Formats: sequence, structure tokens, C-alpha cells
Amino acid sequence: MTLKTNRRDFLKATAVVGTGVIITSDLLAKESPNEKIAFAAVGIGGKGISDLADAAKAGEIVALCDTNKKQLQGGKIRFSEAKQYEDYRQMFEELGDKIDAFTVSTADHMHGVIAAMGMKMGKHCFCQKPLTRTIYEARRLGEIAREMKVITQMGNQGSAESGLRETAAMLRAGILGEVKEVIVWSNRPVWPQGGTRKAPETPPAHLNWDAWLGMAPKRPYASGQYDPFNWRGWWDFGSGALGDMACHTVNMAYAGLDLRNPTWVQAKTSGHNYDSLPKWSIINFDFPGNDWRPSIKFTWMDGGQRPDASLLEGDKPGGSGCLLIGTKGKLYSKDDYGRDKKFYGIPEDEIQNCREKIDFVRSPGHFVEFAEAIKANDPTKCWSNFPDYAAPLTETILLGNLAVWGASKSEELGPRVEWNAKDLTITNNPEDKARLESLVTPTFHNGYEKF
Repeated sequence: MTLKTNRRDFLKATAVVGTGVIITSDLLAKESPNEKIAFAAVGIGGKGISDLADAAKAGEIVALCDTNKKQLQGGKIRFSEAKQYEDYRQMFEELGDKIDAFTVSTADHMHGVIAAMGMKMGKHCFCQKPLTRTIYEARRLGEIAREMKVITQMGNQGSAESGLRETAAMLRAGILGEVKEVIVWSNRPVWPQGGTRKAPETPPAHLNWDAWLGMAPKRPYASGQYDPFNWRGWWDFGSGALGDMACHTVNMAYAGLDLRNPTWVQAKTSGHNYDSLPKWSIINFDFPGNDWRPSIKFTWMDGGQRPDASLLEGDKPGGSGCLLIGTKGKLYSKDDYGRDKKFYGIPEDEIQNCREKIDFVRSPGHFVEFAEAIKANDPTKCWSNFPDYAAPLTETILLGNLAVWGASKSEELGPRVEWNAKDLTITNNPEDKARLESLVTPTFHNGYEKF
């Protein structure tokens, strides 16, 4: 039996010794540092800073991976014993059994290949949202996680908020009656979109540009345009405002109304050049009814687009929000996480009565769930695990970008894209269908292979 198998068996369950004393994870962490969860962190700048900090609290950091040497130098100061890499493939190949779990906090286009490689090696994965850049990749990560029986969690931290979980439970209990319509809006993008590429430049010495590009098509470096953050506005690397924020702001409605597998999507945008995403978009999704709720119309807005204030009973819509319209009343969530909410048309005593009747699992913390699930060997302890939650959520959201891709002409409604979620196929023949399909299943460039 290998060392890795011993480590995983040890972390799977609490151990009972001959005296009948249960050895808890806290005691193990104090008395046997070698039995802590060994984390590798891939991408340690931006959101990776907080993901790395969470991993350090939950275990020990054994490896740091980033294409930016300056980020690695900063990580080395704090985690002097951790090995450093610029390429995640070398990290996984060299460290092998020394890693129990890893975080992925890179640009969207690399989430899939990194997470797939680590999970196929039996390692637990915490991956930032959106889970992937394309729909196929999200589906495959869910399948791999289930096949390998690894613990997974996507980084949509609001999933751990009691406010979101309570609201989702209230929706399922029928507080709004039958929900007919959902409108979600975002103040994103807060990065450049709708522009053109700058003149090529030589990459700085501290940036491994080829490793940063990874599986994306080759393109020249330009300062301030891609690394470390503005990649979100480019089709090859990011998924725009929708990918950035929908996993947060749609999360409560998704959980409470089972918003999965829409049958078609259609969009209107500011226009785009098939290279940079548009400055704003309005996307319509059609969700069919299921065995417990009717069909639902869902509208996503970004880039300054807002619902009419009359729908909010005169309240002014904030920068981001979620509005649900039911047969009994409305619910307005004023933030991205379903915490700050206001009901319209529902008596206060009925709201309170619903709160008292519902039941939901309170979270010890988003990353804490991930660590506890690893120690218990129970993937279901993670609310936003890949197979059951994060992958279907990501598939639903990213379908909207197929509509955005087709709506390239400013202020003109793009073609309707009809969808078969079971087979991940476009079932009609919209204009530019072949290019649309590149957002379903990506092309793997530069020697990277489909997983």
C-alpha cells in the first residue's frame, strides 16, 4: 500500500483506538502534522490569495503553482516549505502522492484541464467559479468527480450563507406560490469589454506567457490586457459578466427553483467582434416545467441594464439583484448572495410561519465544508460539489453565452438557440452554428488534450 493510500484512508474517517477514544481532526492536526490535508494551490494571485489562505487554515500548503514569478515569490515568503511550479502538469507529475487536495484559481479557460488532471489522479478539488469556460468541460468535471469519488467544491461562497439556504428552502415551500419569472442583473463587467487588441509586446520576464495561454489559441502578449485580471472580457479566456457573477447572483434561485436544463436561450447585446465580449447583454432563458413547478422565464442583465423599477413596487434596483415573481407575491434579493431580501405582497406572519416550518443545513463555512468532507470522505457535505450542483449550475449559466455569441450586432436580437441538455447539442440551425458549438466543446490547442 502506498503512502498516498495510507494518507487518504486516514483522512477518510475518524480513528477509534483501543481505549475507545475517538481521535478528532483537531487533535490530529495538533499532534500529527503529517496527517493534515496536503494542499497544492494552482493560481495564487487575485481570488487565489483568499483560496490559498483558506487552504492554509484547513491543512498544509505543499505546492504553489502560478505562471507569474512575482506571485510565486510572494507565496514563498509565507510558505517557505512549499515547492514552486509554473506549470501545473509538472507539479502533479513530480509531487504525486504528496498532494491530497488542490485549489484552482486561474483564468476560466484553464479550470477544466487543471481540475481534470488532478481529479483523475485521485485528488480532491476546490475550483473557482465559473467551474469552466465551456459547457462540455463542466459536464466532464462532474462525471470525473463522480467516477473518481473525490471531494469537490466550486468557489461560489454564497452557497454557505444561511440567508441563501433559508430563502431557497422558503421557495421550495411555496412562499411565493408558483414562480413564473426570475430576473437577475449584475453591475459587471468592471473590466474592459467590447474593445480591440492592443499592439503586441514582449512578455515581461516574470510572466510565463506560454504557460498562461495554456490550451487557448496563441496570441501575442499585451500589457494590462490579459494578466492578471482583464482576461475576463475575452472569449478565449473568460466568460464575461455572466460567467463571473451568475454563479453567485443566480445561485439562490437555482437552488430554490431547480433552474436546470433550459430549452432555449436568446440575447440582445451592445454588439461584439467575436474576440472581446460585449459591453452589455440581456439574455432570455426558457426553463420547462418539472414535476413540482411550472415553466419559468428567466432574464439575465449586465453592463448597466436594469429591470423597470415598477416591478420592484417603486424600489430602485441596486447594482446587482435578483427578483422572483410568483402567483402570491414577489421576492427581491438586494445582494449577490440571497441574504438581504424583501418580500412584496406576502403578509409578515406568513413569512415568519414559513421560516419556522422549513429546515435547512447550516454551513460551518464554504471552504470548511470542503475540508470536513475530505476528512469524512463524504462528497455530499459540500453544497456546491461538482456532480450534483456546480456542474449543472455552470452548464445552465454558460448556455447564455451561446446566445450572446450569436447576438453580435448592436441592439439586435440574436438567433434563438434551442438546446438538448441531455446530449449537449444545439437542436435547431441558428446562424453561425459551427462557431456557437465552440462554446459547447472547446478546441484544445498547444498539445492539450480533450479530457
